[in-house]
Amino acid sequence: MPREPKKQEVEKEENIEKAEEIVEEKSKVVVPEGWEPKTMLGKKVFSGEISDIAEVFAKGIKIAEPPIADVLLPNLEREIILIGGSTGKGGGIRRTPFKRTSRMHKSGRRYSISTMVVVGNKNGYVGLGLASGPPGKHQEVIEKATNKAKLNIIPVKRGCGSWECSCGANHSIPFSVKGKVGSIIVELLPAPKGIGLCVSDEVKKLMRLAGISDIWCKTRGSTHMRVNLIKATFNALNKLNTYKTKSEFEKEVGMTIGKVE
Repeated sequence: MPREPKKQEVEKEENIEKAEEIVEEKSKVVVPEGWEPKTMLGKKVFSGEISDIAEVFAKGIKIAEPPIADVLLPNLEREIILIGGSTGKGGGIRRTPFKRTSRMHKSGRRYSISTMVVVGNKNGYVGLGLASGPPGKHQEVIEKATNKAKLNIIPVKRGCGSWECSCGANHSIPFSVKGKVGSIIVELLPAPKGIGLCVSDEVKKLMRLAGISDIWCKTRGSTHMRVNLIKATFNALNKLNTYKTKSEFEKEVGMTIGKVE
């Protein structure tokens, strides 16, 4: 007579099958329609071998295809920075998403437009892109800048480095840092919870998409140049990743890198 399996063994097998089904569901990735990966990273993401963007940065692999960011960060959001402007009747400037420039040619003046886009998941990942193109093709220029921003995504170190708070949450940055582009120097300082984003309106877009809710900022130089101002702020956030910190300090300020579940 064959031995009948015990109730515990049956339950164990059922639990194993359920666990395998859950793993299979998590490994499934939603791939953009019509995407044919060309890089090794793209092929691994397409096949589901890599499903976490943290693994990409841990291995030091550069993102070379925009759909990779769409797959690994499905909740990615976009903001357009108002870098242009047109003069009004009263002498003021009405801010616009596009900056118009011209150059002299033997046939006359030739114009081009440029725009800046920020992408992020509001949870530790942010990217910045700047693109230009011919006038009249505004949507194409925006898409071009968006794709560049997806290729420039970086993880953001967050924490509570303010001595006025010390709550250990990831609402600010763990320590002060400076970024410089051209004549503009941006210094980001940790702020206590509830202060908010004490920065300009365009820098707020970058901070929100990075997942930072409280911060102080000091600026020097020609800050009316919005392109360089945003670039300097982005460089400051990226500079956070270059510093080495002790484990005791990381626990004290509650420092996290990238996405927090």
